[in-house]
Amino acid sequence: MDEIVYTPQKAAYLRWMEQEGIPIFDGLAVEDVTELPRKPWARVGGTGSYIQLKGSGGVTGMYVVEIPPGGALEPERHMYDELLYVLKGRGSTEVWYDGMRKQAFEWSEGSLFAPPLNTWHRLYNGARESAFLLAVTTAPIIMDFFRDPDFVFNNSHAFKSRYNGEDSYFAMSDRRYKATRTSMWDTNFIADARVATVENAPYKVAEGGITCFEMADNSLIGHISEWPSGIYHKAHYHAAGAILLVVRSYGYIYMWPKELGVRPFQNGKGDQVVKCNWKPGSIYSPPDGWFHTHLNSGPEPARHIALRLGSRKNPTTIHDASTRNNREGPTTSLREGGTLIEYEDEDPEIRRVFLEECKKNRVESRMPPITYRSDPLIVY
Repeated sequence: MDEIVYTPQKAAYLRWMEQEGIPIFDGLAVEDVTELPRKPWARVGGTGSYIQLKGSGGVTGMYVVEIPPGGALEPERHMYDELLYVLKGRGSTEVWYDGMRKQAFEWSEGSLFAPPLNTWHRLYNGARESAFLLAVTTAPIIMDFFRDPDFVFNNSHAFKSRYNGEDSYFAMSDRRYKATRTSMWDTNFIADARVATVENAPYKVAEGGITCFEMADNSLIGHISEWPSGIYHKAHYHAAGAILLVVRSYGYIYMWPKELGVRPFQNGKGDQVVKCNWKPGSIYSPPDGWFHTHLNSGPEPARHIALRLGSRKNPTTIHDASTRNNREGPTTSLREGGTLIEYEDEDPEIRRVFLEECKKNRVESRMPPITYRSDPLIVY
């Protein structure tokens, strides 16, 4: 029998990124994606850089691209989901399938949109200033499974059940459907996510709100979360792949592996807790199974956009398996079988430091009074 020796190599998505000729940045967070060094991008046009955060977990990919004043990106199509957020600037996008008329829509700072799967699309900047966009994709899954860029980028199949040139396709809709505690906003375009309405969600954060959205019949979806100055989220954990973008206020996030327990500081493991500051333009991605809490120590309501798997219309077995049989985990208390730490169960050090940060920033804390529980709490 011949002996077969396999040479270890990187995943197909990582190898493909390295061949793209633009920088690749990794880590847990980026403080301002518009300030990342970029290089000219032959395939896409403009200048860009890839972002490979630890928490993306091989589920989601990211890049930031700059379109110069009066410029345009190259036409492209691809066999993976993509959501685009406009960080700066304004412009327009053309979308079409072969043999179909082109459809165009305009976007500006704060807009969110998704080219339908495998449609040709081209982005234009008609302004006198550069436009910056952040894209979150499912490219890692597709590239790793097929390992064939020609199939991914030169496939002629038209998914007409998802897009067939409808005139109102990119008009912002008001369609919503109920999904347990939250409703889902079914729209293919959001004109300005910075001011979009959010629904009351006190189970996640005191005085906070959330709106989930689905676009282009994708499995890649998102939500918009807002909460007041002087307030922080209840710590929780979930599966890998969620990308969080900050669009308003400033503050910080604590992240730690759930194996450290619900009170890592109290347990003498505070040196393993990661603290990352955030401001508008920051992105971060908590790794799989890491508790994290979003703390707004800034002077105005904080607003984050999370882009992730989790469609209710088009669920995936990848997401279902990774949520470990509790799809509502991040909004359900650990004491009820979820993955969320109630305020009375959290580490007291979290609030102590938060009150200091608020005082330093001359921000009034709005956190409700708390009596900490001492009875045992099991983390699954």
